Amino acid sequence: MIEWLHPGLIFILGALLIPVLKGNWKKIYLLLLPIAALIDLLYMSEGVFWSIPLLEYELVFGRVDQLSLVFGYIFVIVAFCATLYALHVKEDGQHISAFLYVGSALGIVFAGDLFTLYLFWEVMAFSSLFLIWYRKTKASSEAGFRYIMVHIFGGICLLAGIILHMQNTGSIAFNPFSWGTGWGYLSSYFIFVGFIINAAVPPLHAWLSDAYPEATVTGAVFLTAFTTKSAIYVLIRGFPGVELLIWLGAIMAVYGVIFAVLENDIRRLLAYSIIGQGGYMVAGVGIGIGMAINGSTAHALSCILYTALLFMGAGAVLEMTGRSKFTELGGMYKYMPLTFGLYMIGAFSISGFPLFSGFVSKTMVVEAAAHLPIVWLLLEGAAIGTFLVTCLKLPYLTWFGRKKSVVEAREPPKNMLAAMGVTAFLCVFIGVYPQALYKMLPYAVDYAPYTASHVIGMSQLLLFTFLAFWMLKGMLRGERTITLDTDWFYRIAGKKFIWFCEKPLLNFADSIDKTLLRIADSFVWFSKNPAVASRIMVLTASMVLLKPFNPGYMRYEQDLEELRRLYPGEVHRVAIGTGVLLVIMFFTLYLFMYLTYGVLWA
Repeated sequence: MIEWLHPGLIFILGALLIPVLKGNWKKIYLLLLPIAALIDLLYMSEGVFWSIPLLEYELVFGRVDQLSLVFGYIFVIVAFCATLYALHVKEDGQHISAFLYVGSALGIVFAGDLFTLYLFWEVMAFSSLFLIWYRKTKASSEAGFRYIMVHIFGGICLLAGIILHMQNTGSIAFNPFSWGTGWGYLSSYFIFVGFIINAAVPPLHAWLSDAYPEATVTGAVFLTAFTTKSAIYVLIRGFPGVELLIWLGAIMAVYGVIFAVLENDIRRLLAYSIIGQGGYMVAGVGIGIGMAINGSTAHALSCILYTALLFMGAGAVLEMTGRSKFTELGGMYKYMPLTFGLYMIGAFSISGFPLFSGFVSKTMVVEAAAHLPIVWLLLEGAAIGTFLVTCLKLPYLTWFGRKKSVVEAREPPKNMLAAMGVTAFLCVFIGVYPQALYKMLPYAVDYAPYTASHVIGMSQLLLFTFLAFWMLKGMLRGERTITLDTDWFYRIAGKKFIWFCEKPLLNFADSIDKTLLRIADSFVWFSKNPAVASRIMVLTASMVLLKPFNPGYMRYEQDLEELRRLYPGEVHRVAIGTGVLLVIMFFTLYLFMYLTYGVLWA
């Protein structure tokens, strides 16, 4: 009897059979895999499973506790919703990449050691890359390249930290890392950088806003759920209570909102909103108390659902119109009312409306930050900005904003609407019945979101923000501009590096190749007739050296031309004594060069 079955293995091995199936059987199979993984999780007990000895270490593929189960549940649930949304996609490669991506994220969640964590960390990076490249545009190709370069750098930092940690502690167990100042904490610093790159913490965040908008319509939905949220999970595991994360999270929340306000692309705006929402979770991890960790965990679950729903709505618009710029949209409410209604449920959720999922999770983090006035103010300000961009600006400029639509459209395929409906239901269900979420959290919950002060305070903030938007909505229209972010620096550096590789470096390599070929040709030429070749070389040297002092050099020049013309001529056998003499001379020259080199470099 199997003691424990890894849910990630269901997705990874299940992906191998996708190309074999056809038609409706494939669609049924795609939906059955996340259902099977969910059933596996429901019957899973806490403990340590699949421990494999490796030299003096131990790999742990299954560390099951309350925290890993929460992330496991939401990863599997959103995988079902995203698969349903992508059910009409014909390319097997997209489904295979998505399932490898989900399986590797689950591998991270249940990893009990750092090597297992790193293995799935890298699989997650490369499998998600193809969800970007499968769009098959020049922009997606370039964005995918930048995406993987950033994640390779993050993976190198993580691996360096793991190796240093192993050398310092003699252990690879994935437990909270020590934190402080000094060289003794270098391993923790490297691991920390690797984690916050995947969490998209500014200034290491631009890969997200660069790549997610260029992914396929369905691939972007998967991308919203796993990379950043698995990073939040490992931060909770590895760095709870690190004060630096409080300020990084608060800045992150405001940063994402500011850039979302400036955007003209619907999916790029939502990508910045993901960054902003991640700030709440990062700040909660930094605060470190039970309520804050619960808030980060709960908000990760809520955020996965409503950002997936928002990207589903934006993807539906892109799928049916081929457009994603505010300057190219407007008046879509006549053609896509169902998409608009379902999108708004996600918008209400991310904005923290009462009775929606964001309200019951986001307020936990904000409440935990009440003893930090500046942080509390930044988080509250970010909440207002999130409502402004996702619940007001984006729907207004996409579905309204014009009296007449610039393009005709229709509702997306039924599977896409069904996926949006399931995800929207979960957003409302958690908001109406938060205890279903709270009882899953790692610490006991002593928090009531629906107090009069919470509801009235949030309602006032949202109401005044709506009034301000309505009066100033003309200033928030889309602009045909490019917003520069921190990716500008590595884009410029990348271009310079590519230029260096294509021009000076290749020219240098080409000159080396030509020189070596000339040397090789010279040896071949010499070997054809060493005696005559030696004579030609001696005559050539004599010509160069003696020409200014010998008026009769013309005769030597005629002899040299004749030798070159007849070369190689008849090859004479070299006597044994002459051969031995040449070998001795060669080794003498080699010995002289070796000893000279040793003296010069000693």
